[in-house]
Amino acid sequence: MFLGLLNKQPVLDEASSLWMFDTFAWALRNLDATVFFHETPLVTPSNEHFPGSVNSPHGMAALIFERVQQYAGVQHWPCRVVDETQGNAEPVAQLPFQDAQRGVKTGLPRVEGEALKVFYHPDQLRDPQVLIAHYAHTLAHYLGSQAGEAPPGGMENWPHVTELLAVFLGFGLMMANTAFTQKIRSCSSCSGPAVERSNFLSQYDVTYALAIFAAAKGIPTQHMLAHLKKTLRPFYKKAAKEVAAKSDELQRLLAYRDAVPGLKA
Repeated sequence: MFLGLLNKQPVLDEASSLWMFDTFAWALRNLDATVFFHETPLVTPSNEHFPGSVNSPHGMAALIFERVQQYAGVQHWPCRVVDETQGNAEPVAQLPFQDAQRGVKTGLPRVEGEALKVFYHPDQLRDPQVLIAHYAHTLAHYLGSQAGEAPPGGMENWPHVTELLAVFLGFGLMMANTAFTQKIRSCSSCSGPAVERSNFLSQYDVTYALAIFAAAKGIPTQHMLAHLKKTLRPFYKKAAKEVAAKSDELQRLLAYRDAVPGLKA
């Protein structure tokens, strides 16, 4: 009996879990619940979502960004992909244009104004999932900065908020798969060290956020597991069960869905 009680420990501490639900609710209020429930896909690291190839490294970096931009619903933003090794890679503090609406299928008119420079490092091309996560995090930063209210926990948590926003935008699989990459030593016979992504949320935090995304969107666990790296699959299964059991928190998110015309369950 006592062993059973010990096995019921939460997979994530309560404060972190509630902060994630609060941040999802904040994003739904500020970044268009209609787009989230009606248009935002679960983006997978596969040919289904990233078809095609080009001969040059820069061309591939630009092609991947075009897909990320499309799935994030900001394909109408003027953007320019820039190799950070070729010049000043200092990102701008805010969008260089005014209109930050998003929509995947709504055919928003192209925004007029100076193009936003989106930087990448050529090494990221060795692991496309790292590059996709990097682009998604960049767009999440600019989208989140347009919110009309401060995020849960305040601006001191901004780096963590933007990583969760990248999950909210549909890129949680790549964010989770690349949130932790163990460093390896390179040698003359190796291809070099693993490509890494700087992250603020742990791989388990991001995977838990992915479970919230799946619950809100009604995505089956098996579909997630097919694209999630093997080491995170056992944790995801536990997280999905725990999220499903948080009925009050889930209903708080689904209330935004129920307010979208034609989507009430």
